[in-house]
Amino acid sequence: MATKPPTGDPVQDAPQIDPVQHSAAGLPAVAHTLRIAQQQMGVRRTAQTLLKVNQKDGFDCPGCAWPEGDERHTAEFCENGAKAVAEEATLRRVTPDFFAAHPVADLGTRSGYWLGQQGRITQPVYLPEGADRYEAVTWERAFEIIAEELTALSSPDEALFYTSGRTSNEAAFLLQLLAREFGTNNLPDCSNMCHESSGSALTETIGIGKGSVSLEDLHQADLIIVAGQNPGTNHPRMLSALEQAKAAGAKIISVNPLPEAGLERFKNPQTARGMLKGAALTDLFLQIRIGGDQALFRLLNKMIIEADGAVDTGFVAEHTHGYEEFVQAARAADWDETLTATGLDRATIEQALSMVLASERTIVCWAMGLTQHKHSVPTIREVVNFLLLRGNIGRPGAGVCPVRGHSNVQGDRTMGIFERPAPAFLDALDREFGITSPRHHGYDVVRSIQALRDGDAKVFFAMGGNFVGATPDTAVTEAAMRRARLTVHVSTKLNRSHAVTGTRALILPTLGRTDKDVQAGGKQFVTVEDSMGMVHASRGNLAPASLHLLSEPAIVARLARAVLGPASTTPWEDFEKDYGTIRDRISRVVPGFEDFNARVARPGGFTLPHAPRDERRFPTATGKANFTAAPVEYPELPEGRLLLQTLRSHDQYNTTIYGLDDRYRGIKGGRRIVMVNPQDAQDLGLADGSYTDLVSEWKDGVERRAPGFRVVHYPTARGCAAAYYPETNVLVPLDATADTSNTPASKSVVVRFETP
Repeated sequence: MATKPPTGDPVQDAPQIDPVQHSAAGLPAVAHTLRIAQQQMGVRRTAQTLLKVNQKDGFDCPGCAWPEGDERHTAEFCENGAKAVAEEATLRRVTPDFFAAHPVADLGTRSGYWLGQQGRITQPVYLPEGADRYEAVTWERAFEIIAEELTALSSPDEALFYTSGRTSNEAAFLLQLLAREFGTNNLPDCSNMCHESSGSALTETIGIGKGSVSLEDLHQADLIIVAGQNPGTNHPRMLSALEQAKAAGAKIISVNPLPEAGLERFKNPQTARGMLKGAALTDLFLQIRIGGDQALFRLLNKMIIEADGAVDTGFVAEHTHGYEEFVQAARAADWDETLTATGLDRATIEQALSMVLASERTIVCWAMGLTQHKHSVPTIREVVNFLLLRGNIGRPGAGVCPVRGHSNVQGDRTMGIFERPAPAFLDALDREFGITSPRHHGYDVVRSIQALRDGDAKVFFAMGGNFVGATPDTAVTEAAMRRARLTVHVSTKLNRSHAVTGTRALILPTLGRTDKDVQAGGKQFVTVEDSMGMVHASRGNLAPASLHLLSEPAIVARLARAVLGPASTTPWEDFEKDYGTIRDRISRVVPGFEDFNARVARPGGFTLPHAPRDERRFPTATGKANFTAAPVEYPELPEGRLLLQTLRSHDQYNTTIYGLDDRYRGIKGGRRIVMVNPQDAQDLGLADGSYTDLVSEWKDGVERRAPGFRVVHYPTARGCAAAYYPETNVLVPLDATADTSNTPASKSVVVRFETP
């Protein structure tokens, strides 16, 4: 039977510390999954939902973007995917009575965990100017309020249209169409905060900002390098693919500042043997210093060049550009500098090289551990250099594999959610709809916050997500949001962003992935694109949480009619009635989506074209894959300081907090902890169990403080520390971003420790 939400906020700074675990999944994951699902949904609803997750006739998991194979298990979900489904399909409800009992000031004192546990929002609510709490409002009035504010702007560029990676392809396409018909490219999205560095690097080097591998490639690889990624918590179904690769003979190198249980041993809950014994995954663990990845790959590249016969000279000559300049830079790689940058020893790097040279088919997977540093783009370019040297792009079992976080973050970008759109995309959009899209670039996430702060943006509209909780420099971001004239959030559940409002604010409740979507044209489905470019349908099977909910496409379509009025010739009403009409338009605007409706109707959907993977054709400025030769960078650490990375706990998905445990790391019942290497802790006088304030240091001299963190002695790399976000987002300066991509540098924050 489902349980009620917590009435009070639990203490989060006094956790129990248990031994670190060395395997992931297994019986504990199954038990935890069932317990959470029953608490949120009850027994019957748990069966209704979990048996439909990631099935060809079911709905796409609202968690990560890891793909499904053609053959599906009955239980095609992981522990954290089940948590995401349970939170959305919960029987708990947030009604107007809740808002009457909880002023905005009260919501602002609550933790993200408490807010999320309250349940699904059932009606649109409005915070009028000067009011202290939200009140129920009709959909018609809500759209009128947004239209009033948007049409009163002195420029369309004073509006911001943010998109979360949960948003479907159909809703994303409509939102970018609305924004551009309104007159702005201000389309920041969650990709700006995660894999923007990947897209920037890959577009320059191979011509497309997406990964080049499929699940089958992983199964066929000789060597898989997993760098800056923790799949056991963030992409648990990836462990099955790694297990299958290992069974076929692959070797795995993991590169990370922290040992992670999921990469040590995977206890596959789909088999009895897996549950009991599991499979060892990592063959070589490179416990790298934070930010040392570019130096590591540069040195490996030097050694590949110097090894007889190691370079695929035929591939390099036929398919690449810039090789000679790159070789000159690579030969200058220095052992001493590399050992300083990485914290590794020479023997370990040489062991990695021997595994690289023994592999004919190599894949490099990565996530935020590579993308959220000042030098992230050159780091990922260096990974591409590494693969190009041995011809490991455009053949089976080899390639680049940036592992996306949110379930449709890649699809949203494909649909045109981008502040710097390609001219060809805008040309196609304009031809299809008879509009004139703006050509000047818009604001990304960081520049959106700056625009709000500086008074250059006045209306903020968010399609999903928790913008305030996800973004850096919390104090600056919250002050910026409060300067807006209107903030609007399309949401399923409460989060911190609903408590940090503009002069006026709206919360618009929407259908989730698990909900049936019935419009005037009948039952609808939406589509998503996974991390490997597969597009497939998603069909909810539950009665909506309330009769007052609208779908995301319906919200955008109705808003467009209210804002653009009769002057718009776009058939917004038809789009709301039948999503197939949206897909027809997508098929004529977005390359690769030709005959969209027919192809997505096939079980499992279809794979988008990828020129480097499919043809070894590289649509770059040079017409070839580009070697690059950036100077090696790595964070420098002043004496008495540590380098902090922000990360997730196991009971967390992005900013959604499912619980207060981090089971694999041995943290139970708390989140305000900082993990510090025992030797570093001894040097700094930080006793295990003591409390400290974290203070970040940045060139602007501003003090940014996260108070009251419990010290946990933990086997991190020397000189490195780790703590959970969003609690530590306050430490990340808004202007500390990656070169080129402008992604917040949340993985390399210089901090000092002060005793309160």
